[in-house]
Amino acid sequence: MSAVDEVWAAAEQLRRRTMALSGDLLAESGRIDRIYHPLDYARRPHEAYIERFAGLGARLLLVGMNPGHGMGNTGVPFGCPEQVRDYLGIRDLPVGKPVDEHPKRPVSGLACPKAEVSGRRIWTFLRERWGSPEEVHGRIYIVNHCPLWMFDEAGRNITPDKLSGAGASRLAEACDKHLRSVAEALRVTSVIGVGRYAHSRLPRDLGFEAGYVPHPSPASPFANRNGGADWRAAFAAALTAAGLAETVR
Repeated sequence: MSAVDEVWAAAEQLRRRTMALSGDLLAESGRIDRIYHPLDYARRPHEAYIERFAGLGARLLLVGMNPGHGMGNTGVPFGCPEQVRDYLGIRDLPVGKPVDEHPKRPVSGLACPKAEVSGRRIWTFLRERWGSPEEVHGRIYIVNHCPLWMFDEAGRNITPDKLSGAGASRLAEACDKHLRSVAEALRVTSVIGVGRYAHSRLPRDLGFEAGYVPHPSPASPFANRNGGADWRAAFAAALTAAGLAETVR
């Protein structure tokens, strides 16, 4: 089985397991009101991301926490819609609707006009450092630890680190297994967690060090400091520490 096939099989297993857990998460958590499954309703662009970029020889896995507005609309990790369309070239693919869509969190798919700042910052940095998406993915593959986009009744994000209970433990276990499967399928030699939670979930027994970069969220004072220059410097330092040279091959 090729690396692409293994990554896709791992994504499918994660999709099935996390969809089966939704009822328990909703029942056990007093905070969650809606759960979106981008791996299901945005399956086609997620599949396109895997098919185009998982088999290019990446040796570093960049790991986010869970979907935000970007992946929630595009199915691509840190998938700022404009970046997915214009940089990654993933466009004109169908994206469905969540089963129970929150009125404050509508999904409009790849044509969504709203940018995701975190995704824009990451993909812009990588494009400026290495150029084409093929050059980037010859070095780095991006994945989220948890594939669920969750909200409270008011439509506010509920992140995985805020969950507790048996369902939350099973969710973390399924996500850990998926992350390990992707790392092994790609035979990566290093991993970097984007933000503290993602860093805490990185596998520690695969023979390489787990790196860290602060999250580029616009809600983060550090990410915004000096016009974002401090965050870009931290990201560059993390990539350099992982052995990724800046020059294009």
